[in-house]
Amino acid sequence: MKMHNSVFEVLQRASSFLSVNGREETAARLLMQHVLQINYSDLMLRMQEQMSNEQIATLEDMLQRHAEGVPVQYITGVEEFYGRPFQVDESVLIPRPETEELIVGAITRIEKLFGKDAAIQLADIGTGSGAIAITMKLECPNVAVTATDISQDALATAEQNAMQLQAAIDFRLGDLTEPIAQQKWDVILSNPPYIAYHEAKEMSDIVLEHEPHTALFADEDGLFLYRKLAEQLPALMRQPALIGVEIGYMQGRAVAAFFQQHFPQATIEIVKDINGKDRIVFCVIDE
Repeated sequence: MKMHNSVFEVLQRASSFLSVNGREETAARLLMQHVLQINYSDLMLRMQEQMSNEQIATLEDMLQRHAEGVPVQYITGVEEFYGRPFQVDESVLIPRPETEELIVGAITRIEKLFGKDAAIQLADIGTGSGAIAITMKLECPNVAVTATDISQDALATAEQNAMQLQAAIDFRLGDLTEPIAQQKWDVILSNPPYIAYHEAKEMSDIVLEHEPHTALFADEDGLFLYRKLAEQLPALMRQPALIGVEIGYMQGRAVAAFFQQHFPQATIEIVKDINGKDRIVFCVIDE
């Protein structure tokens, strides 16, 4: 009797299993691609091929872990950001598509402020997986990029990503501006923890139980680190300069006010993401 173990049939069963367990069915496809080591296009072409028992067992183990709440990206160890694969584990946040918009906005403003291919100094504060720092270096090769994090484990992950993606980054361990306080900077970017602790009850268990809380939550209703950055950065910025921070969608006015207070001559912009929600605050310090 023919076993019903074609890629198509196994994927159907996997999708149903996740649906019954309250997870997104699309995760089954992502895990299948990882097991078969193929992209989406190749998956579509190979739907009628038979899977080995070993492949099916590996997939079933991954499906069970995801059903129990482990994010797909931590199971596969990879998340794509700006078209590049980044290694991720539970020491770092999983890079989000919204952060790609910080990259796009920063590059546009850097070129306008400093000119294309300018040799400037940029720091990424709280680098996590290194997604922002590495992407900026690869997109703007003339920019000298420094990346900091308070977590040694996160820095180790970021360093591994930089090595694999061949990006020359100066990594430094420490809290907020402390590791970069000995020099002046042209550009500061950051995606700091910004979730208020009381919001935890509304969050997905997948995020809450697996992603590092030190990279998710902050005091003062999630605003603490923005206030500290706004206070500390005036002494560290050259002129002209650019500061860009990712924010929670309800924090635009408060974060903008922090930077306007400490950079009274600067142009402050609140930028919405692709979903129309406040997502980035840029502080443009012109001469």
